[in-house]
Amino acid sequence: MDNPGMEASGTSGTAGPARRSAAAPPLTERQRERRRRILHATARLACRGGFEAVQMREVAESSQVALGTLYRYFPSKVHLLVATMHDQLERLHGTLRKSPPAGETAGDRVAQTLMRAFGALQREPRLAEAMARALTFADRGVSPEVDQVSHQTTAIILDAMGGLENPTPEQLSAIRVIEHTWLSTLITWLAGRASIAQVRVDIGTVCRLIDVTEAGALGQAPRSGPVASG
Repeated sequence: MDNPGMEASGTSGTAGPARRSAAAPPLTERQRERRRRILHATARLACRGGFEAVQMREVAESSQVALGTLYRYFPSKVHLLVATMHDQLERLHGTLRKSPPAGETAGDRVAQTLMRAFGALQREPRLAEAMARALTFADRGVSPEVDQVSHQTTAIILDAMGGLENPTPEQLSAIRVIEHTWLSTLITWLAGRASIAQVRVDIGTVCRLIDVTEAGALGQAPRSGPVASG
């Protein structure tokens, strides 16, 4: 039997009573391929109908895996959609590395990068809404998947800053605030409470924290600059 690090016996449409093992073994190539199919099927369903369209039985059928197998990989659709967001960010990170931002300051580059990420989500608003809802609904049981999303977002930001390898505690704090703001602006835009122009201003404003903390690390006064455009 496949064992992607979980024990499961549930087959309900929303959540199965799966438990994480303390130390999950690494996936085999076959398991990684199956996991990719599951995530791709989830993204396709979400693109068509948003959060409600992602039902575990439909995901299993679309990805050609047994329902019980799906629950061994993902105990609920919240786990599944948060993992899908991590997968989408990982793909975006690869694209960004091929065409890095060219802003004058680290804050400008981070703002440009996050607006490009926002643009990618904007092209598939139903998928973006489904993933954002899953992050909002995620409880402690989904912490490993949420942490992966956070770590991937941090990696994207650090690359945009110039591949910073040893960020200071102040810089990491700024990055966390930026991540929170980015997710908040995504949610408010999806809800129709903010325009893209407002999102751009908010992202540009919060990304100035990067320049403030960078200047503090170097003992310099921060440079002021225009709010970055997407």
